[in-house]
Amino acid sequence: MSTFLGMPTAPAARCDCRRCPWYVDAEPAVAIAPLCSGCNSDCAYCGCARSDCRACPIRCGSRTDIDAWMRDVGGTLEFDDLAVPASLPTSLPAFIPQVDGSGVAELDEVIRWPAYAVGLRRVFSPRTHALYPRWCDGRIAAEVLDVPDTTLTVLSGYGEDPLVEAFWTARHRDDLITRIADLRFGLVLAPNYSIYGNWPRAEHLINMRRSLIIAAEFAAAGIPTVPNLYWYRLEDLRRQADWVAETKPAAVAVNVQTVRENNNWQSWALPGLSWLAENLPPDAVVILTGLSRRDRIETALDLFGNRLVVISQNPAQYALHGAVMTADGRQDVHACIPDAFARSVRFMASLLPHRTVTAGGGL
Repeated sequence: MSTFLGMPTAPAARCDCRRCPWYVDAEPAVAIAPLCSGCNSDCAYCGCARSDCRACPIRCGSRTDIDAWMRDVGGTLEFDDLAVPASLPTSLPAFIPQVDGSGVAELDEVIRWPAYAVGLRRVFSPRTHALYPRWCDGRIAAEVLDVPDTTLTVLSGYGEDPLVEAFWTARHRDDLITRIADLRFGLVLAPNYSIYGNWPRAEHLINMRRSLIIAAEFAAAGIPTVPNLYWYRLEDLRRQADWVAETKPAAVAVNVQTVRENNNWQSWALPGLSWLAENLPPDAVVILTGLSRRDRIETALDLFGNRLVVISQNPAQYALHGAVMTADGRQDVHACIPDAFARSVRFMASLLPHRTVTAGGGL
């Protein structure tokens, strides 16, 4: 772990901003990088007196093992040592349905769609913290999903917090990233680490860095990788936009699967996406995972134009109940699963313009 004047480069204990090396107005003797404008006033963990920090899921400067966590993220909270060099596949449609990984051949027989995504929890077990056996028998992703080898396969590396935390811990121990590289997914959306409003600011900073670290590790394994962007404050957006402008990843992703309520969309997602639309490089493709409502898709299209890609589970989920997505919302038509799936995919794709990605990754 790197040190500064003999002190670990870790967030200050007890949220003492003046003594935190990442605070914008830190004391000169400890200042390293002005990354943080101060404590999170909404933090529910302020004043925590727990003694068993290793059992706590929250990382803060008062943890007894904070030095170990800082070593785990490279001894810094900056981004300038990370890069995700990759180009996008040439066959990247504007809409990609996410499936559960089973029965995909039957779905594809009806629609012959050029790309399918599968979520991390369908590949990496939340129980065993290992890849499921079907992903370990020497086949590539297209063969496991039973689709033509010309079909683009996408690993959407998102999941509930326990799943992505387990993946972080196991990724080096079990050589997970190399094993995923052997599956030859056409594109991987790197896992993202959460930023909740009631968490300490140190957790935000660590998790933003972890999201970029894991993307860089996927890319270093030769996997076409898209890093995920998450934020809590405007300064977070600025830091990440500066990183994108400097390192030039072919695309960035934002996971909005958990943004269900309108107040979260209006207060967090939409303001951040609007800022990114104005400040990301104009040739950076933006992949939004979890959009399903027509009004939100149309809003995102207004923001990002033909560089927008949407990934959604809704067609597959609706189809399981014989329902379809239409201009008037969900309709229960009691269709067979492949037909319902195809109707919803075509409808959602119709909301987005046809787009083509060049071999170099640009539009």
